Amino acid sequence: MSDSAASSIWFHPNINPEMLAALGKGNMGEWLGIEFSQIGADFIKGTMPVDHRTVQPFGVLHGGASVVLAETLGSIASSLVVDNSKFYCVGLEVNANHLRPVRSGKVTGTCRPIHLGNTTHVWDIRLHNEQGKLTCICRLTVAILKLEK
Repeated sequence: MSDSAASSIWFHPNINPEMLAALGKGNMGEWLGIEFSQIGADFIKGTMPVDHRTVQPFGVLHGGASVVLAETLGSIASSLVVDNSKFYCVGLEVNANHLRPVRSGKVTGTCRPIHLGNTTHVWDIRLHNEQGKLTCICRLTVAILKLEK
């Protein structure tokens, strides 16, 4: 489902979660069960299960798995903002504050821009559990690099 409007930040305004599914195949996103669930005019949402792939030895969501979800959403978001025939995007820095443990179900990440510059993007990614409680806040800085011809 796409709620994009004329004021969309996306380079390709008709993008939808089904189109993004292909980007999640054959990489860490697929291994961890990350799925894109919604795209709005200025946000992307995705989900990740809390299961044997994503928990740490004490049975709660691994902080690294939360960061993988956040960086996946932010990196994909940056790649959707730029013209991919001219630019590519790579993560520069990511940080995370883990606020509450999650033992089961799914977490949903919502990614929104803080800054969309010519050479860097900064994203705010917030993860919530199935009860809607905030579990993690991440910030991702992405470098926008020119493709070499």
